[in-house]
Amino acid sequence: MTASATSDASPPATPEPAARRSLRARLAAGPVGVAVARTDLVVYRWARTHGHAPAVERTVRAFSHTGEHAALWLAAGAAGMALDAPRRHRWRRATTGVAAAYVINTAVKLVARRPRPLIDGLPQLIATPTQLSFPSAHASSSFAAARGFAPLVGAGSVYPVAAVMAASRVYLGVHYPSDILAGALLGTLVGGATTS
Repeated sequence: MTASATSDASPPATPEPAARRSLRARLAAGPVGVAVARTDLVVYRWARTHGHAPAVERTVRAFSHTGEHAALWLAAGAAGMALDAPRRHRWRRATTGVAAAYVINTAVKLVARRPRPLIDGLPQLIATPTQLSFPSAHASSSFAAARGFAPLVGAGSVYPVAAVMAASRVYLGVHYPSDILAGALLGTLVGGATTS
């Protein structure tokens, strides 16, 4: 099934010059850069052209919105602090890790300045606060939360949610897979540092 063009934003349907320059630079970055860029494009195109029934897109978009500015995870941490008094200090540290991962991710994004994907015929399906892509803040905050909250609620209840949140950004066309992997690594490292 082909991707629907529905969106709550109206980003351009064709690549911007900055997106083309970014992709060309990655393709010129030697064998590793070429391999990553090609894999990014293959996985991105697959994610943007499979499973895109309108109801699924609406559901994924609504879920992905909850991860904006780490809101879902900060709210979960606040709930943990309020409801689990004996382990409040552990919830506080884990939630601090989520906030730290989000802030560090934003700083890295401003330095890296990789434009979001803009591929012919595959428009972005959700509005974003910026057009900067690397690394994914949804992935970094989600995996910081997973690393910090897993000892409190169990890995099986938080890592799958973090993974779906991160993957939703490729499905919605606003991140390359390498943005997600970099964000997940950053979040795991920051989450681990603040909870150990």
